[in-house]
Amino acid sequence: MTIWCNADVGAEGIEALRRGVGEHRLLLASEQTNNLSSTGRNPLLAEAEIAFGQPDPQQAMELPGLRWIHLTSAGYTRYDSDGFREAIRARGAVMTNSSSVFDEACAQQLMAFMLALARQLPESLADQLGRRGWRYEQLRAEARLLTGQTAVILGFGAIARRLSELLSPFRMEVIGVRRTVRGDEPVATRPINELDELLPKADHVINILPANLSTERLMNRERFAQMKPGSNFYNIGRGTTVDQDALIAALESGQIGAAYLDVTDPEPLPSDHPLWTTHNCYITPHVAGGHRGEMLHIVQHFLENLRLYESGSQLRGRVI
Repeated sequence: MTIWCNADVGAEGIEALRRGVGEHRLLLASEQTNNLSSTGRNPLLAEAEIAFGQPDPQQAMELPGLRWIHLTSAGYTRYDSDGFREAIRARGAVMTNSSSVFDEACAQQLMAFMLALARQLPESLADQLGRRGWRYEQLRAEARLLTGQTAVILGFGAIARRLSELLSPFRMEVIGVRRTVRGDEPVATRPINELDELLPKADHVINILPANLSTERLMNRERFAQMKPGSNFYNIGRGTTVDQDALIAALESGQIGAAYLDVTDPEPLPSDHPLWTTHNCYITPHVAGGHRGEMLHIVQHFLENLRLYESGSQLRGRVI
Protein backbone atom coordinates (compact mmCIF):
# COMPACT_ATOMS: atom_id res chain seq x y z
CA MET A 1 0.00 0.00 0.00
CA THR A 2 1.01 3.61 -0.49
CA ILE A 3 0.69 5.94 2.50
CA TRP A 4 0.84 9.71 2.03
CA CYS A 5 1.70 12.01 4.94
CA ASN A 6 1.77 15.79 5.30
CA ALA A 7 1.75 15.82 9.11
CA ASP A 8 4.39 17.80 10.98
CA VAL A 9 5.11 15.19 13.64
CA GLY A 10 8.77 16.06 14.21
CA ALA A 11 11.90 14.08 13.49
CA GLU A 12 11.19 11.42 16.12
CA GLY A 13 7.65 11.00 14.82
CA ILE A 14 8.78 10.65 11.20
CA GLU A 15 11.36 8.04 12.18
CA ALA A 16 8.71 6.08 14.11
CA LEU A 17 6.40 6.36 11.10
CA ARG A 18 9.07 5.06 8.71
CA ARG A 19 9.72 2.07 10.96
CA GLY A 20 6.04 1.43 11.62
CA VAL A 21 4.80 1.32 8.04
CA GLY A 22 7.20 -1.52 7.29
CA GLU A 23 7.19 -2.50 3.65
CA HIS A 24 4.42 -0.10 2.72
CA ARG A 25 5.42 2.80 0.50
CA LEU A 26 5.58 6.11 2.40
CA LEU A 27 5.23 9.44 0.56
CA LEU A 28 6.13 12.52 2.58
CA ALA A 29 4.71 15.78 1.27
CA SER A 30 7.37 18.48 1.08
CA GLU A 31 5.02 20.94 2.77
CA GLN A 32 4.01 19.76 6.23
CA THR A 33 1.10 21.00 8.31
CA ASN A 34 0.02 21.15 11.95
CA ASN A 35 -3.29 19.91 13.34
CA LEU A 36 -5.15 23.16 12.73
CA SER A 37 -4.33 23.90 9.11
CA SER A 38 -4.17 22.35 5.67
CA THR A 39 -1.50 22.67 2.99
CA GLY A 40 -3.76 22.57 -0.05
CA ARG A 41 -3.62 20.20 -3.00
CA ASN A 42 -0.61 17.92 -3.31
CA PRO A 43 0.18 15.81 -6.41
CA LEU A 44 1.58 12.92 -4.37
CA LEU A 45 -1.80 12.35 -2.72
CA ALA A 46 -3.14 10.96 -6.02
CA GLU A 47 -0.81 7.97 -5.62
CA ALA A 48 -1.98 7.03 -2.13
CA GLU A 49 -4.48 4.57 -0.71
CA ILE A 50 -4.04 6.04 2.77
CA ALA A 51 -3.64 9.68 3.84
CA PHE A 52 -2.18 10.56 7.23
CA GLY A 53 -2.34 14.22 8.21
CA GLN A 54 -4.59 16.96 6.84
CA PRO A 55 -5.23 16.41 3.13
CA ASP A 56 -6.99 19.01 1.03
CA PRO A 57 -10.73 18.20 1.34
CA GLN A 58 -11.65 18.85 -2.28
CA GLN A 59 -8.74 16.81 -3.59
CA ALA A 60 -9.56 13.97 -1.19
CA MET A 61 -13.13 13.91 -2.51
CA GLU A 62 -11.90 13.55 -6.09
CA LEU A 63 -9.49 10.63 -5.66
CA PRO A 64 -11.16 7.22 -6.10
CA GLY A 65 -8.04 5.37 -4.97
CA LEU A 66 -7.94 7.11 -1.58
CA ARG A 67 -9.56 4.57 0.75
CA TRP A 68 -8.71 5.79 4.24
CA ILE A 69 -7.98 9.25 5.67
CA HIS A 70 -6.54 9.44 9.17
CA LEU A 71 -6.50 12.95 10.63
CA THR A 72 -3.86 14.07 13.10
CA SER A 73 -6.49 16.18 14.88
CA ALA A 74 -9.61 15.46 16.90
CA GLY A 75 -11.56 18.15 15.05
CA TYR A 76 -12.54 17.74 11.39
CA THR A 77 -14.39 20.96 10.62
CA ARG A 78 -13.03 21.39 7.09
CA TYR A 79 -14.27 17.90 6.21
CA ASP A 80 -17.64 18.23 7.96
CA SER A 81 -19.93 18.74 4.97
CA ASP A 82 -22.63 16.67 3.31
CA GLY A 83 -20.71 16.71 0.04
CA PHE A 84 -17.53 15.37 1.59
CA ARG A 85 -19.33 12.64 3.53
CA GLU A 86 -21.28 11.55 0.47
CA ALA A 87 -18.15 11.39 -1.68
CA ILE A 88 -16.23 9.31 0.86
CA ARG A 89 -19.08 6.91 1.58
CA ALA A 90 -19.97 6.49 -2.08
CA ARG A 91 -16.64 4.79 -2.78
CA GLY A 92 -16.58 2.83 0.50
CA ALA A 93 -13.76 4.89 2.02
CA VAL A 94 -13.48 5.90 5.68
CA MET A 95 -12.07 8.75 7.73
CA THR A 96 -10.76 8.51 11.29
CA ASN A 97 -9.44 11.09 13.71
CA SER A 98 -6.98 11.21 16.60
CA SER A 99 -9.40 12.15 19.37
CA SER A 100 -8.15 9.34 21.61
CA VAL A 101 -4.70 10.99 21.65
CA PHE A 102 -6.12 14.17 23.15
CA ASP A 103 -9.05 13.07 25.31
CA GLU A 104 -7.01 12.45 28.47
CA ALA A 105 -5.07 15.72 28.23
CA CYS A 106 -8.17 17.80 27.46
CA ALA A 107 -10.16 16.18 30.25
CA GLN A 108 -7.36 16.79 32.75
CA GLN A 109 -7.04 20.41 31.60
CA LEU A 110 -10.74 20.99 32.21
CA MET A 111 -10.59 19.21 35.54
CA ALA A 112 -7.62 21.36 36.57
CA PHE A 113 -9.42 24.60 35.80
CA MET A 114 -12.65 23.51 37.43
CA LEU A 115 -10.74 22.81 40.63
CA ALA A 116 -8.62 25.94 40.31
CA LEU A 117 -11.67 28.19 40.02
CA ALA A 118 -13.52 26.40 42.81
CA ARG A 119 -10.55 26.69 45.17
CA GLN A 120 -9.77 30.31 44.25
CA LEU A 121 -6.29 29.49 42.95
CA PRO A 122 -6.21 32.22 40.24
CA GLU A 123 -7.06 34.81 42.90
CA SER A 124 -4.28 33.60 45.18
CA LEU A 125 -1.78 33.55 42.31
CA ALA A 126 -2.77 37.09 41.31
CA ASP A 127 -2.14 38.21 44.90
CA GLN A 128 1.29 36.59 44.92
CA LEU A 129 2.28 38.21 41.61
CA GLY A 130 0.72 41.54 42.52
CA ARG A 131 0.01 43.17 45.84
CA ARG A 132 0.94 40.11 47.97
CA GLY A 133 -2.09 40.57 50.15
CA TRP A 134 -3.10 38.01 52.75
CA ARG A 135 -6.84 37.78 51.96
CA TYR A 136 -7.46 34.94 54.38
CA GLU A 137 -11.11 35.51 55.22
CA GLN A 138 -12.26 36.46 51.72
CA LEU A 139 -10.63 33.56 49.88
CA ARG A 140 -11.77 30.98 52.44
CA ALA A 141 -15.32 32.31 52.24
CA GLU A 142 -15.38 32.28 48.42
CA ALA A 143 -13.86 28.81 47.98
CA ARG A 144 -16.28 26.19 46.73
CA LEU A 145 -16.60 22.42 46.61
CA LEU A 146 -17.39 20.62 43.37
CA THR A 147 -19.25 18.02 45.38
CA GLY A 148 -22.94 18.08 44.60
CA GLN A 149 -22.68 20.64 41.80
CA THR A 150 -24.05 20.22 38.27
CA ALA A 151 -22.00 20.22 35.08
CA VAL A 152 -23.52 20.42 31.61
CA ILE A 153 -21.15 19.26 28.85
CA LEU A 154 -21.86 20.45 25.33
CA GLY A 155 -20.58 17.90 22.84
CA PHE A 156 -20.38 14.39 24.27
CA GLY A 157 -17.49 12.62 22.61
CA ALA A 158 -14.24 11.07 23.85
CA ILE A 159 -13.18 14.11 25.89
CA ALA A 160 -16.53 14.40 27.62
CA ARG A 161 -16.58 10.69 28.43
CA ARG A 162 -13.19 10.91 30.12
CA LEU A 163 -14.10 14.13 31.93
CA SER A 164 -17.26 12.51 33.29
CA GLU A 165 -15.08 9.75 34.72
CA LEU A 166 -12.79 12.29 36.40
CA LEU A 167 -15.78 14.12 37.87
CA SER A 168 -17.38 10.95 39.23
CA PRO A 169 -15.55 10.95 42.61
CA PHE A 170 -16.92 14.45 43.30
CA ARG A 171 -20.48 13.10 43.18
CA MET A 172 -21.50 15.77 40.72
CA GLU A 173 -24.54 15.61 38.49
CA VAL A 174 -23.11 15.46 34.97
CA ILE A 175 -25.42 16.00 32.00
CA GLY A 176 -24.26 15.49 28.44
CA VAL A 177 -25.64 17.40 25.47
CA ARG A 178 -25.13 16.19 21.92
CA ARG A 179 -26.67 16.43 18.47
CA THR A 180 -27.79 12.79 18.47
CA VAL A 181 -28.26 10.87 21.73
CA ARG A 182 -27.09 7.29 21.19
CA GLY A 183 -28.23 5.77 24.46
CA ASP A 184 -24.82 4.32 25.38
CA GLU A 185 -23.56 7.45 27.18
CA PRO A 186 -22.32 6.89 30.75
CA VAL A 187 -24.25 9.92 32.04
CA ALA A 188 -27.71 11.36 31.42
CA THR A 189 -27.58 12.88 27.94
CA ARG A 190 -30.03 15.21 26.25
CA PRO A 191 -30.38 16.46 22.66
CA ILE A 192 -28.99 19.88 21.82
CA ASN A 193 -32.47 21.34 21.36
CA GLU A 194 -33.04 20.96 25.11
CA LEU A 195 -30.00 23.06 26.03
CA ASP A 196 -32.05 26.08 27.08
CA GLU A 197 -33.78 23.99 29.76
CA LEU A 198 -30.45 22.80 31.19
CA LEU A 199 -28.47 26.05 31.39
CA PRO A 200 -30.27 27.47 34.47
CA LYS A 201 -29.42 24.29 36.42
CA ALA A 202 -25.70 24.24 35.68
CA ASP A 203 -22.88 25.38 37.96
CA HIS A 204 -20.47 24.58 35.12
CA VAL A 205 -21.15 24.80 31.38
CA ILE A 206 -18.39 23.01 29.48
CA ASN A 207 -18.21 23.56 25.73
CA ILE A 208 -16.44 20.88 23.67
CA LEU A 209 -18.40 21.52 20.48
CA PRO A 210 -16.80 21.38 17.04
CA ALA A 211 -17.10 24.23 14.56
CA ASN A 212 -19.84 23.87 11.96
CA LEU A 213 -22.90 25.77 10.79
CA SER A 214 -25.11 24.32 13.53
CA THR A 215 -22.75 25.39 16.34
CA GLU A 216 -21.86 28.89 15.05
CA ARG A 217 -22.30 31.30 18.01
CA LEU A 218 -24.39 28.67 19.78
CA MET A 219 -23.44 30.25 23.09
CA ASN A 220 -24.88 33.71 22.50
CA ARG A 221 -26.26 36.57 24.57
CA GLU A 222 -29.56 34.82 25.23
CA ARG A 223 -27.93 31.60 26.41
CA PHE A 224 -25.42 33.34 28.66
CA ALA A 225 -28.38 35.16 30.21
CA GLN A 226 -30.01 31.78 30.92
CA MET A 227 -27.02 30.48 32.86
CA LYS A 228 -27.20 30.33 36.64
CA PRO A 229 -25.81 33.59 38.08
CA GLY A 230 -22.20 33.09 39.16
CA SER A 231 -21.76 29.83 37.22
CA ASN A 232 -18.61 29.13 35.23
CA PHE A 233 -18.15 28.68 31.48
CA TYR A 234 -15.36 26.68 29.84
CA ASN A 235 -14.51 26.36 26.14
CA ILE A 236 -12.03 23.87 24.68
CA GLY A 237 -14.13 23.19 21.57
CA ARG A 238 -13.81 25.94 18.97
CA GLY A 239 -13.86 29.71 19.36
CA THR A 240 -16.53 30.20 16.69
CA THR A 241 -19.11 28.42 18.85
CA VAL A 242 -19.17 31.42 21.22
CA ASP A 243 -20.34 35.00 20.79
CA GLN A 244 -17.31 36.51 22.51
CA ASP A 245 -18.85 39.98 22.86
CA ALA A 246 -21.78 38.39 24.66
CA LEU A 247 -19.37 36.43 26.87
CA ILE A 248 -17.51 39.61 27.81
CA ALA A 249 -20.79 41.32 28.68
CA ALA A 250 -21.89 38.36 30.81
CA LEU A 251 -18.58 38.38 32.71
CA GLU A 252 -18.62 42.14 33.24
CA SER A 253 -22.20 42.09 34.52
CA GLY A 254 -21.46 39.24 36.92
CA GLN A 255 -24.00 36.95 35.26
CA ILE A 256 -21.13 34.49 34.80
CA GLY A 257 -18.67 34.05 37.61
CA ALA A 258 -15.68 33.10 35.48
CA ALA A 259 -14.70 31.78 32.05
CA TYR A 260 -11.84 29.56 30.97
CA LEU A 261 -11.00 29.65 27.26
CA ASP A 262 -8.48 27.43 25.52
CA VAL A 263 -9.88 28.41 22.12
CA THR A 264 -10.83 31.80 20.73
CA ASP A 265 -11.88 33.46 17.50
CA PRO A 266 -9.51 34.36 15.95
CA GLU A 267 -6.42 32.40 16.87
CA PRO A 268 -3.91 33.60 17.82
CA LEU A 269 -5.93 36.07 19.87
CA PRO A 270 -4.64 39.61 19.15
CA SER A 271 -2.77 41.15 22.08
CA ASP A 272 -5.21 44.07 22.23
CA HIS A 273 -8.35 41.90 22.26
CA PRO A 274 -10.63 42.76 25.23
CA LEU A 275 -10.86 39.11 26.32
CA TRP A 276 -7.29 39.36 27.64
CA THR A 277 -8.28 41.99 30.18
CA THR A 278 -11.85 40.96 30.97
CA HIS A 279 -12.27 40.31 34.69
CA ASN A 280 -12.37 36.61 35.61
CA CYS A 281 -11.57 35.47 32.06
CA TYR A 282 -8.66 33.02 31.94
CA ILE A 283 -7.04 32.11 28.62
CA THR A 284 -4.61 29.43 27.47
CA PRO A 285 -3.35 29.33 23.83
CA HIS A 286 -5.09 26.19 22.48
CA VAL A 287 -2.92 23.87 24.54
CA ALA A 288 -5.52 21.73 26.34
CA GLY A 289 -4.74 18.66 24.25
CA GLY A 290 -1.00 19.12 24.47
CA HIS A 291 1.29 16.80 26.39
CA ARG A 292 4.85 15.59 26.32
CA GLY A 293 5.34 13.14 23.47
CA GLU A 294 2.14 14.31 21.75
CA MET A 295 3.43 13.97 18.18
CA LEU A 296 4.84 10.52 18.82
CA HIS A 297 1.50 9.45 20.32
CA ILE A 298 -0.28 10.66 17.18
CA VAL A 299 2.00 8.49 15.04
CA GLN A 300 1.55 5.50 17.33
CA HIS A 301 -2.22 5.89 17.17
CA PHE A 302 -2.08 5.91 13.36
CA LEU A 303 0.14 2.83 13.30
CA GLU A 304 -2.24 0.97 15.63
CA ASN A 305 -5.06 1.79 13.22
CA LEU A 306 -2.87 0.74 10.30
CA ARG A 307 -2.57 -2.73 11.81
CA LEU A 308 -6.38 -2.86 12.07
CA TYR A 309 -6.72 -1.66 8.47
CA GLU A 310 -4.32 -4.35 7.26
CA SER A 311 -6.42 -7.03 8.94
CA GLY A 312 -9.75 -5.63 7.78
CA SER A 313 -10.83 -4.84 11.34
CA GLN A 314 -12.89 -1.91 12.62
CA LEU A 315 -10.80 1.27 12.79
CA ARG A 316 -10.61 3.37 15.95
CA GLY A 317 -11.89 6.94 15.89
CA ARG A 318 -14.04 6.57 12.81
CA VAL A 319 -15.94 9.78 12.00
CA ILE A 320 -17.02 8.98 8.41
